[in-house]
Amino acid sequence: MPADTPLSDRLEDDDYPAYTMGRAAEMLGTTPGFLRAIGEARLITPLRSEGGHRRYSRYQLRIAARARELVDRGTPIEAACRIVILEDQLEEAQRIHAEYRATHEASGGSAPASN
Repeated sequence: MPADTPLSDRLEDDDYPAYTMGRAAEMLGTTPGFLRAIGEARLITPLRSEGGHRRYSRYQLRIAARARELVDRGTPIEAACRIVILEDQLEEAQRIHAEYRATHEASGGSAPASN
């Protein structure tokens, strides 16, 4: 999002990197080390400020919170990240499938039966 975008629009954008690592960790009730670890596991990739500091969006914080819940229940961090990634992939596949079915049915065809 360009810097000349009004502040109110940036604050509404789930992908705007509004949170510093310290603030993100505080909001999640975790440590900066946890955020670094899920970054290393490629669950989320924070944007960097001009000074090189990690910045997180609200969307990334929701993803991190899902991983933290799994870790808090005893799941190793690498496994928790993989589970969250697979959940997101499944959700996306289901969304695409639903769009396909809706488009196909709207055109008068019958969509393949789902399992």
